[in-house]
Amino acid sequence: MSELLLIRHGETEWSRSGRHTSWTDLPLTAAGEEQARALRPLLSGRKIGRVYASPMVRALRTAELAGLARPAIDAELREWDYGGYEGIATAEIHRGTPGWYLFTDGVAPGPDEHPGESPEQVGARADRVLARIAPWLDADEGDVALVAHAHFLRVLTARRLGLPAAAGGFFTFETGAVGVLGTEHGRPAVVAWNARSL
Repeated sequence: MSELLLIRHGETEWSRSGRHTSWTDLPLTAAGEEQARALRPLLSGRKIGRVYASPMVRALRTAELAGLARPAIDAELREWDYGGYEGIATAEIHRGTPGWYLFTDGVAPGPDEHPGESPEQVGARADRVLARIAPWLDADEGDVALVAHAHFLRVLTARRLGLPAAAGGFFTFETGAVGVLGTEHGRPAVVAWNARSL
C-alpha cells in the first residue's frame, strides 16, 4: 500500500510569531522558502503518484520549491477556519479566555464569510479528503502527498488513525516538515513525523 505524505508549508511571518492563519494568504518568508527547498531531496527519493495542495499561496509555493510540480488544488485542504481568532496568537486568546484549547473548544465566531469551524467540522472535512484519496492509496501506484497547514493536517492524521478530531492536538507539526502515514499489520500507523530527511 502507498504511504500518505503530509507536508506542512514553510514558515510565514504569522507562523513565526504564532498567529493563527487560515484565510489570510501570506507568502513564505525567506526562511520558509529555504525550508521548502530543503524538502526536495527527501521527496525526490520517493515514488509520488498524486499531489494535492491547499489553494493558499504558502502551500502552493512550498509544493513548487519542494519539487512537487503542478499539484491538484483541493480547497478542502485549507487551514482550520479560525473565525474571530484569525491573526491572533494563543497567548492573547488566553488573556481573555484562560484555558482555551483549539482542539476541544473551537474558535470564536468570525465574519459572515469566515464564521469559524468546530473540531468536528474540521474532522468531517478531513474525512472527505481521506475518502477521496483512498483509491489512490489502495492502488499502490505511488505515495499520495498533501501540501497544507498544521492544524488541518493534525486533525487529518487523527482521523486517518481512527481517532476523534480532538486527538490532532497530540501531533505538533513544524513548518517545512513532513509526516508519513503508512500501515503496520494492515492498520494505519505513523511512520515518520516532523521529518526533514527519511
